[in-house]
Amino acid sequence: MSMATIVTDEAGHLGPVARRETPGPDDAVLCDHREAGAERRSKARANPAEARTTLQPRILYATPEMSDFVKTGGLGEVAGALPRALRRHYDVRVLIPGYRQVLAALTDITVVGRLEGFAHVPPCDLGLAETADGLRVYVLLSAELYERDGTPYGDANGDFADNDLRFARLSLAAAELAQGADPAWSADLLHLNDWQAALAPAYLAWRAARVPSVLTIHNLAYQGLFPRDNLARLGVPDTAFQMNGVEFYGQLSFLKAGIYYASQVTTVSQTYAQEILTPEMGCGLDGLLRTRAAQGRLAGILNGIDESWDPRTDPHLATRFEADDWKGKRANAEAVRRQFGLSVSRGPLFAIVSRLVHQKGIDLSLQAAEAILAEGGQLVAIGQGESRFENALRGLARRHPDSVGVHVGFEETDARRMFAGSDFLLMPSRFEPCGLAQMYAQRFGSLPIVHRTGGLADTVEDGVTGFTCADASAKGFGGAVRRALDAFGQKKRLNAMRRRAMSRTFGWDEAAANYGSLYARAFGNGGPSRLRMA
Repeated sequence: MSMATIVTDEAGHLGPVARRETPGPDDAVLCDHREAGAERRSKARANPAEARTTLQPRILYATPEMSDFVKTGGLGEVAGALPRALRRHYDVRVLIPGYRQVLAALTDITVVGRLEGFAHVPPCDLGLAETADGLRVYVLLSAELYERDGTPYGDANGDFADNDLRFARLSLAAAELAQGADPAWSADLLHLNDWQAALAPAYLAWRAARVPSVLTIHNLAYQGLFPRDNLARLGVPDTAFQMNGVEFYGQLSFLKAGIYYASQVTTVSQTYAQEILTPEMGCGLDGLLRTRAAQGRLAGILNGIDESWDPRTDPHLATRFEADDWKGKRANAEAVRRQFGLSVSRGPLFAIVSRLVHQKGIDLSLQAAEAILAEGGQLVAIGQGESRFENALRGLARRHPDSVGVHVGFEETDARRMFAGSDFLLMPSRFEPCGLAQMYAQRFGSLPIVHRTGGLADTVEDGVTGFTCADASAKGFGGAVRRALDAFGQKKRLNAMRRRAMSRTFGWDEAAANYGSLYARAFGNGGPSRLRMA
């Protein structure tokens, strides 16, 4: 199982899971939920046709983005896949703000409740809709908060100035859905994602509502920090503004609130769960995270990728192929070269499919590019981000028009074809909580070249399914690129590595099972039997 529960002894060493004997701020006997479960079982016996949905634990998955509608990164992909993997065992519903993209995609939305305002958090209607495959989605209907141009978080001018209110509304709605905001359905457990939903367990605690919660941290670097003066407008009690609460170096931290008040905290890979316990990677929250770990309440569960990432069936590809069909892979490489205007070549094709930001080590990839081109390789890149990296890549393409192709932006078909056509993926992230691109690449026979950190360390096997380096430096990453170039000249070894990479599935079943175990643990002492996965 790819779940690591992190527990430390007094010296800070990782050790086995130990049950906590003393209660914390989020410990609850949860008798009210167990009694509700008993009532639902009784009703199910009276109406067997409804027994399955009645007995299934009710999980609310609150997220600021979802690939069905809008995504800016890995969280959107996860939010589109994990609830679907879980619903075989749970009654799962998703909660998302009513952005324009959501309203455009969900044309049949029924208003099922009204959420009153709280402090300065505006009221809104609560809508309910279904995706084409039957996943139920709650939508927060508030034009003033969510119907805007741009991303879920900002526009060309930067982050929206009222993001504290926008995502306090999301967090508060999640808490209210555990307290009867929809008369026909209430959550047994909240699964909350990143800082945008992280105030939910705090709102529950401040209302003395005994509902368990799981907070997943997709990237600790984004914490939702706001001035102390915002406490009142969000309805945060002054007593919570302290070290054991929401205070973070004089500011209000949504993420810290979630880490402190949630029943369980997860990250998206085993290695990242260990890295964030250190001052170097803990972003100022390592002390609290070590406390959570010592309580047995911090786990690393590796993300998966959905079944569409299969080169045998993917309709986006120029040519579908499978392992050992290297002619089919070459056909995709030729299509990528034509698309980016590169010359015909039998040399290695490298790809960058990434946000163009410092975290992703784009500067290291740019430095490695010179060696790649000198060895007869070519490079294609797609993504957007910091203007300095966008301009540097464009400049590289101008200097080497036959060997370098760059598209600033993102289009899924292009990305999938690049994974299918490239020989190697450049991904020297300085830190990477999980990462998905390295999984996509392996499924399509492109060998990732990565810095050994976070989810990259957990998913790329050096010299077997890709190449890794121990440090994010020009020398370290350049050495890994050199080894990849050497492997390209050894076709038997190269093809063996491709086969191993393509044999990896990275499916969601294991992650769903691990979350199931965590949900049960969130109820205390393993939870009632109905919370175990069938």
